[in-house]
Amino acid sequence: MFWHAVTATRTHSDLIRDTYRAEPRPAIVPFVAFIDAIPYNHALGIRVESMERGEAVFVLPYDVKLVGNPDTGVLHGGAITALIDACSGASVFAALKEFQSIATLDLRIDYLRAGEVGREIKCRAHCYRLARNVAFTRAVAYHDDPDDPIASSMGTFMLATKSGKVAT
Repeated sequence: MFWHAVTATRTHSDLIRDTYRAEPRPAIVPFVAFIDAIPYNHALGIRVESMERGEAVFVLPYDVKLVGNPDTGVLHGGAITALIDACSGASVFAALKEFQSIATLDLRIDYLRAGEVGREIKCRAHCYRLARNVAFTRAVAYHDDPDDPIASSMGTFMLATKSGKVAT
């Protein structure tokens, strides 16, 4: 594994100072810091658990502020969608040879069951194909076992050209 989170919670300053353990692949480290520093991810409590070439694992901790139905206590589907989108985008970053901007073009999510109340949700995403202008991902959200998913997804992400301009 190229990078693995050691602490459960970190501040933005900690991210900047953090010395990444397990001898990370140098190209992955800036992506982890960049992804961890996204304010929306922080607002939801999303954190990077690990990243490898073309793969990312993120965690969404259970928080009552993210509950969609107070009668059941189940996390809102929008929070899970944000987790899957962020993790899928990170898998694209982890597949790239050098940093370039990306944008979600399409994200199809099949919700298979509700998450269990009080439990964190993990997402494992894999970028399985990088074309010239588009990256393709698959992801699952789960508690303990990716083979028992809460949701599964397929996504496409637009890649910028080396000049920073979006390809047409």
